[in-house]
Amino acid sequence: MPSSLPPSRRALLAGAALSLAPALVRAQGGAPQAGTAAPGAAVAPGPGAEARPLTAQAARARLKPEPAPETPVWAFDGRSAPPVIRVKLGEAVRLRLENKTEKPLSLHWHGVRNRNAMDGVGGVTQAPVAPGGSFVYEFTPPDAGTFLIRPLVVGGASEPSGRGLAGMLAVEEKTPPVVDRDVPLLLQDWRLEADGTLAPFGQAAFAASSGRLGNALTINGRPAPETIEAAPGTRLRLRLANACNARATRIRFDGLKAWVAAVDGQPTDTFEPLRATLPFPPGTRYDILLDVPGAAEPAGAVVALIGAGMPLARIIAKGEPVAARPAVAPIGENKLLPPEIKLQNAFRRDIAIAGGATFDKAKPDAAPAFTGDPTRIWTLNGAAGRAENPPLFTVKRNTAVVLALTNTTAFPQSLHLHGHAFRLLHPLDDGWEPYWLDTFQLLEGRTARIAFLADNPGKWLVSATALERFDTGLWGWFEVS
Repeated sequence: MPSSLPPSRRALLAGAALSLAPALVRAQGGAPQAGTAAPGAAVAPGPGAEARPLTAQAARARLKPEPAPETPVWAFDGRSAPPVIRVKLGEAVRLRLENKTEKPLSLHWHGVRNRNAMDGVGGVTQAPVAPGGSFVYEFTPPDAGTFLIRPLVVGGASEPSGRGLAGMLAVEEKTPPVVDRDVPLLLQDWRLEADGTLAPFGQAAFAASSGRLGNALTINGRPAPETIEAAPGTRLRLRLANACNARATRIRFDGLKAWVAAVDGQPTDTFEPLRATLPFPPGTRYDILLDVPGAAEPAGAVVALIGAGMPLARIIAKGEPVAARPAVAPIGENKLLPPEIKLQNAFRRDIAIAGGATFDKAKPDAAPAFTGDPTRIWTLNGAAGRAENPPLFTVKRNTAVVLALTNTTAFPQSLHLHGHAFRLLHPLDDGWEPYWLDTFQLLEGRTARIAFLADNPGKWLVSATALERFDTGLWGWFEVS
């Protein structure tokens, strides 16, 4: 049964109990008005035409303001700004990944309830694309919404991501909400040396603890914050997506009346975030609707709650006010998702997350310690992720599934369910939160139950969204037949 919590409180449980990639390809920057293409946007070939290339290659990017030097990175099509791929609901994505890096690659379309062969897990759903090779991704997203594009080769995801490979897939509704601008905001976290180069990759200490946390944040490939200037009263749709390797934070809306219209790509009844904050672990996406404050008011900001607070975007009123907009309304429900999940007949499986570094309680100031195989730091039900492992479970198509996930480690764990969307259950299975998710964060020592309809055939992962943990074992797979 659905929750009866009022909309203004719907972010509370997710934030307290579970702290919580014809198509248009363009460089980030000024987003188009709804229904218009950005000047210079590259249009993908139409149906039946050859797939448009998307080339992963070396590039340079300015990750800190001048006079800081540029940093050697990896990027798509040589542009430091991550691509935003836009399609209308019902249109196909048709792209050919060309790998001009020195590592194997694959692209996971994070949050898309995709065909299994297109899910993009190198080593499970496809062979990794070797350096110099290519692979065509061709699928029609079933749902409108905001989704991520992330490298996801088994055992080799964190370095391509940490070097900069990321993107956003925006699937626009057939009847989108009326907004003046649709603005993508893609967060990345970079670990830089003093000379501006990227710090070395592959340290077991990072993988065994909090992951590769950076010292520089970018939005849309540029040093944060992003500045958005618009006339007072302009209605914005912000597509917020966390593409960091490991950086989990909370975001706050300062001086802004923000309404959540979709979570993890799936629409919800609009609600104001509790205390104007939202959990934001890697892989999470929000669609936010807001009106630019009046010119006489201070600039509004989207702030990451890191340290004293780090602005990710500043929204500045500039120009003559526009006419008042109607009240914010829901985008509309996704009728492809089930109205209810019959928990009484559900298949149930317990999954225990273990591993990682440990702490000496007698020495609370000491660094965490790890000993063991650096490629098998984390486990699900006692096994580090391997394609040759038996499945966590196997179910027939259209089976209701409830997973009880227990985090026995010393760290919060951000987890992603591939190929499906789920409901976060109340502790007694007497209801669920009124939004769909595909990613959430589970605090240390806690158990959470998620429910979903296993209606997408294939081999699907339950995996860490902190990619150093994914590389070192924190994933498993299940099969829907």
